[in-house]
Amino acid sequence: MGLTKMKWMGACLFLLGCGVTAGAQDAKPAAAPMVPDVFNSYVGNAEHEFVSAAEAMPEDKYSFAPSNGEFKGVRTFAEEVKHVGAVNYLFGAVILQEKSPVDVNEEKGPDSVKTKADILKYLNDSFAYLQRALGTVTQANLVDPIKNPFGEGTSTRLRFALLAAGHPWDHYGQMVEYLRMNGIVPPASRP
Repeated sequence: MGLTKMKWMGACLFLLGCGVTAGAQDAKPAAAPMVPDVFNSYVGNAEHEFVSAAEAMPEDKYSFAPSNGEFKGVRTFAEEVKHVGAVNYLFGAVILQEKSPVDVNEEKGPDSVKTKADILKYLNDSFAYLQRALGTVTQANLVDPIKNPFGEGTSTRLRFALLAAGHPWDHYGQMVEYLRMNGIVPPASRP
C-alpha cells in the first residue's frame, strides 16, 4: 500500500472516529427505568416463556401428569397453567387492593375453564391484569402498608410484585418436565 493510500485511510479513520466521538457527546444518558418498567420486564419474560410452553403442549396432553415414583398426586399440565393464571389474578388484585375480577377457585382457576383455548385465554388475560397492576407500583407506594389477604396482617406492593415475578418460574420448570416426558422440546430450548 502506498503512502498516499495510507494517508487517505488514516484521514478516513480519523474522521470516522471524530464522528463517533461527536455522536457520543450528543447522546443523552438513558433514563433509569421506572419501578413498573422493571417489574413488567421480569413478568414479561416469565409470561413469554410460560405461555410458549403452554402453547407447545397438544390439547390431548393437557390432562397429563406423571404418576410413577414421587410424582403421585401432582397437578396435571392444565392445572399447572390454570394455577399460575389464578395466582397472577390474586397477586394483581392484592397490588391493586381490589377483589380479583375473575374466579380463582382457591388458586386452582375456574372449573368451567377446560379446553386448551379457554385455559390459554385465562392465562393470557391473567398476565394482562397482572401487568396492569404492576404498572401502578411506584417509588412512592412501593413499601406503603397494604392489606394482605393471606392472613399475615399487612404487607407491601414490593413483596407481591416480587412474588408475582418469581411464581411463574416455579411452575415453568414443572411444565418443561411434562413437555419433555411427552417428547416435546420446550420452545425456549429449540434452536
